[in-house]
Amino acid sequence: MNITNSTSFWEHGALGQKLFLTLTLGAVVKAALILVTGLILAKALKRYLLNLSRSTKYVWIINEDTASTLHNLIVVIALVYTFDALGVLSLEIAGTSISNLLTAFLVFYFSYLLAKKSKDYMIIRSSKQKLPEVQVKAKLFYYIIITLAFFLALNIAGFTGRLTTLLAAAGITGIVLGFASQTVVANFISGIFMYFDKPLKIGDPVEVAGYSGVVHDIRILSTRIRTWDGLLVRIPNEKLFNSEIKNLQKYPARRVDIVVGIAYKEDAQKAIDVIKKTLDEMPYVLAEPEPMIFVDNLGDNSVNIAVRAWAPSEKWFDVRIEIVQKVKKALDEAGIEIPFPQRVNWFAEELRVKIEENSKGESS
Repeated sequence: MNITNSTSFWEHGALGQKLFLTLTLGAVVKAALILVTGLILAKALKRYLLNLSRSTKYVWIINEDTASTLHNLIVVIALVYTFDALGVLSLEIAGTSISNLLTAFLVFYFSYLLAKKSKDYMIIRSSKQKLPEVQVKAKLFYYIIITLAFFLALNIAGFTGRLTTLLAAAGITGIVLGFASQTVVANFISGIFMYFDKPLKIGDPVEVAGYSGVVHDIRILSTRIRTWDGLLVRIPNEKLFNSEIKNLQKYPARRVDIVVGIAYKEDAQKAIDVIKKTLDEMPYVLAEPEPMIFVDNLGDNSVNIAVRAWAPSEKWFDVRIEIVQKVKKALDEAGIEIPFPQRVNWFAEELRVKIEENSKGESS
């Protein structure tokens, strides 16, 4: 992409006339054409993107910020090549011209700005319900643009061929580095798979890898969980991907399971009716699926009644606490005994108890 070695057209005739030192009329004309062309192209592209942003649904990428960023990029690159045409940037470094190095840097820098602004714009415009998923999409888009911009900048700078040769010559080192970074690569790939699989999202209560809490953040290499006791746990995506994930709020409804024990002398059907009436009066207990109340088993100390009621997932914990409290209160008011554990001890031989008499002859 080095334009300093231009065609001889700019050196013929009047264009080859020197104006100052080595500066020729042809170089001035060529520089002016480059600058004017760049300004016209930048202005036309900005106007086109602004018009397109009013009708497209991809406003997160095609918007006023994007138009301004691309406009400034084209103008600055036009200025770089204008100075190059004048011979100001003709000096070569590491086998490439300063103009190519500056252009490569500018492409990478403006690509970074474009990716960052698009990521932020995507997150800002998303609804609260879709925010966790949009955050993951925005980060993935950001890293893809940065990676593509990096390789494009290398190509513009003229380092692509030499970089390939260098990597080929350092094959053994690459293998060693590959083994050393295999964990990072595995975490990165697992993060991509996690994004498409979508077993969880930010804000979900989960049980995974031996931890329980709320998903705080999902990144390319790791996922962070805030445990119920307020600790932040970082789990590598590879471990997360290979673990059993229990999402406690994936579906809109979740079942509450409790067991209530009543004394053997009590009427089990009466207890079931009392519990059912209590559940029917609770607003967050769903009518569909209908609650199930039945005698589950005959325990050592009580008749165990299973209570299974459905509640909204986000209210599950509150509903469970309320069910336990209200069922206990309702059974007490109905006079139904909830027994405590009892033990009957049998002895092989009859026990003899010695009774001592006090000074007054009364047994104690």
